[in-house]
Amino acid sequence: MATTKTTKKTDTAKSTVKKTAAKKETQAVSLEKKKILFVASEATPFIATGGLAEVIGSLSKALAATGKFDVRVVIPLFSDIKKEYRDQFTYLGNLYVHLAWRNQYCGIFSYVKDGVTFYFIDNEFYFKRPGCYGYYDDGERFAFFSRSVLEIMPFLNFYPDVMHCHDWQAALAAIYLKTNYCFREEYQYIRALFTIHNIEYQGQYSLDLLGDLFDIYGSYQYLVEYNNSINLMKGAIECCERFSTVSPRYAEEIKDAYYAHGLDPIIRKNEFKLTGILNGIDDISYNCALDSHLFANFTPEDFSNKAVCKKELQKMLNLPQKANTPIISMVSRLVSHKGLDLVTAVIEDLLQDDVQIVILGTGDSHFEGFFKDLAYRYPDKLSANIVFNGDLSRKIYSGSDIFLMPSKSEPCGLSQMIACRYGTVPIVRETGGLYDSIKPLVNGYTFSNYNAHDMLYVIREAVANYKNKKEWAKLMYRAATTDFSWSHSAKDYEALYLDMLK
Repeated sequence: MATTKTTKKTDTAKSTVKKTAAKKETQAVSLEKKKILFVASEATPFIATGGLAEVIGSLSKALAATGKFDVRVVIPLFSDIKKEYRDQFTYLGNLYVHLAWRNQYCGIFSYVKDGVTFYFIDNEFYFKRPGCYGYYDDGERFAFFSRSVLEIMPFLNFYPDVMHCHDWQAALAAIYLKTNYCFREEYQYIRALFTIHNIEYQGQYSLDLLGDLFDIYGSYQYLVEYNNSINLMKGAIECCERFSTVSPRYAEEIKDAYYAHGLDPIIRKNEFKLTGILNGIDDISYNCALDSHLFANFTPEDFSNKAVCKKELQKMLNLPQKANTPIISMVSRLVSHKGLDLVTAVIEDLLQDDVQIVILGTGDSHFEGFFKDLAYRYPDKLSANIVFNGDLSRKIYSGSDIFLMPSKSEPCGLSQMIACRYGTVPIVRETGGLYDSIKPLVNGYTFSNYNAHDMLYVIREAVANYKNKKEWAKLMYRAATTDFSWSHSAKDYEALYLDMLK
């Protein structure tokens, strides 16, 4: 009898040990970092042509900083990537990537920065050219890049939990994952998220290129076919588990034909898997207390040196040094959807008021010529700087009083957030991320109708309020202390990833 009791106690003890071990194993699995792979065409600090690069560089860094994710990024090894970084890249090896009838060399380089591992896809035939885009064979270049992303996974022994693809250049990575690679066991558990940064650029090609160029055949044609052509963005939306935009408002707007550039039926069909998450900005880089580009540094608690920035900016741009005349600035691509037609309609009326206007940017020759002519006719009132100059942009953000951004459409927009960081009060149209980030008389001014005189009315309201220095200082402080950091966006993406992995 005693032996039986002892045996039972031993069995109970063994069972307890097994349960404890199983519990620890389960906890270890739950605590394991989720693997995220960003697939994009550009990323800061290596190469940038717009806001996409800043999102990739900043969001990946913010997610890695949480300690919950193994974050990696893959981009093409463009020849314009800064040499200071290229010299530090580590060569990992190479393989050959099959794409239709092609079999192309693919070199793999890596670099670790801020806790994020970056991979660079090397192929000189496709990427040893000036710039990133605008070539006749962009479709083939980014098809090779997207196929390479899937092919390097076994080489790296890295299969992400979520593959996060950005814009049409990476759309084929999501399409290939769910078509050509869907029968390979190691790829079957990868979830795909596709983010639309600008729905205007969709990756549209002739249907007769489907097999020969993109290596997509028969039974999968329906995924990318739209309006009798290939539409890569449409294909990614259809294939991915979720898709997102760079602001909540833009996620609603692209369901409407006015904003969707023809894709609104596809957006509405798939809206059950659509999310909008507002971008952030790098609040360390855009910091008025630390920015070395500024004529003088200041803080939201003490704006006194902002007057120095304003005076030196006026001096640099050959404008009269008037401390009490508000400077209204625009740092923008000079194209119509940025609201330039509104500006050109009423700017001469505005120039009759006690204001100075500063323009920085390049774009359509029509707008470039218009502002150059205005600067010639109003040399004491307007400065037109038809260049792309990062240093001057910081000086304009910090030295201006009001920042104008009257976009017809704006998926997110970063300029209005940057202006706020320097205590420059934005005036925006209520669209996309402008609506989500700027609130009337909280951190800026807004107008809703796409109408030049509505815009002019709000500008004049802001100029009148500028004269009330006490209230204006409070508005500047609220703008400068608005939290546009990536920490909020990172939490939203974290929730989205985990929901996808349930």
